[in-house]
Formats: sequence, structure tokens, C-alpha cells
Amino acid sequence: MTANILRSNLELSLDVHKRLITCLPQLTAAADALVAAYSAGHKALFFGNGGSAADAQHLAAEFVGRYLRERHPLPALALNANSSAVTAIGNDYGYDQVFARQLEALAVPGDVALAISTSGNSANVLEAALCARRIGLFTIGLTGASGGRLRGLVDVLIAAPSEQTPRIQECHILIGHALCDAVEQAVVTAECEAIVTAANAGRGREPKLTVGGRLRSIQRHSSARKRIRRQEPA
Repeated sequence: MTANILRSNLELSLDVHKRLITCLPQLTAAADALVAAYSAGHKALFFGNGGSAADAQHLAAEFVGRYLRERHPLPALALNANSSAVTAIGNDYGYDQVFARQLEALAVPGDVALAISTSGNSANVLEAALCARRIGLFTIGLTGASGGRLRGLVDVLIAAPSEQTPRIQECHILIGHALCDAVEQAVVTAECEAIVTAANAGRGREPKLTVGGRLRSIQRHSSARKRIRRQEPA
């Protein structure tokens, strides 16, 4: 009995993951938007409720820390992580404003907002998506198959091909990891190319280079090349 239940869960999850390949065009668009934002010195802001809040924190941490490769930190925030802000805004303005209010305070045009909602209908996520559009953020939505009302409010919707919450959540973390990998590889490649370009310049004063909106010198990057090659496990 127990083995059958476990087998069923694994088989159902694998089936949904196989069908997730149909979302590749949307994943590519989302990854390109994140790379463009980071290259211009912007940040990513994640938000969601419950399990989606956990995913938001998890993915923000991957960008600020690292996913697989050594590289400079990428600015990312999970808006649900500040319990004082969430409860204060919820108490004073209503729970539907807990993410939108923070976007108004923290986001600037050119940033990326990543909204996570298995149903696509969470009121506070929808309000935040509307706010993000007003501010001028690029918006990405992670939902289940239907997309809910969030479908019409974001620039890119990645809809996991399932209506079952556990299967959707499993897809969301895979999507998030895939985005982390794509962005991280682009950033590391840009850093290495910038190092080579600066080194080849070979002029009297040590040239500085810009990667992801941050100034870094050749000397500071010389050791980074060794760390990148090592690719230490997380």
C-alpha cells in the first residue's frame, strides 16, 4: 500500500515534468529578461503565499548566494520574508496590499517582478502584478495550467501543466532552478569575457570592467577565474 502511494506520486510528478518542456519558450523569455535586468544593474523581486512564499525565498537566496557557480552576488528580494512589513501593511492597508506596497517602496523601472501563485488568483499577488506594471517592471508569473487572472497581467506566464497544487509546486521549483542556471551561466560568461577583454587591453593603468552594473578590477577578478573553474558544490 505505502509503496503504491509513493510510486504513484513519483510517476505523476515525472509525467508533469515531462510535459513542462512545452513551456520552454516562456522560460527562455523569462531568463532573457532576468539576464538583461542584471546586466543593467537591476534586481529581481519574488513574492507568493504559503508554499509559493517558500519558493520565493528559496529562489531569491539562489541569486544572492549562488546556484552552482562562483560569481558576484545578484540582488534579489523575497517580499514575503519581511514578517514585520507583511503584518504591518496587512494590518493597516489590508492583506491584498502586502506585496504591492513593498514594490512601491523598493522597485524601480527595469527591475523584474516574479509572481508565484499556483492558482494564479491570489489577491495580493494580482495587486502586486498590477503595481509592477504601473512602475515599469518586467513581470513573470508562475502558475498552474489555467494561469488564473494572473495570465493577463504579466509579460511572461510560465504555467505548469497541472491543476494539482503539489505537482504545480514541484514544477515551480524546477522552473526556478532552471532560471537560476541560465542566468548564472550568462553572468559567469560575461564576467570571464570582461576579464579577458580588460586583460588584453594591456594599458598602463589597470582598466576596470562593468559586469551586472558593478565595477570590478582585473586584480579582483584574477582569483575569481580559479573559483569559477573549481565550481565548488553548494
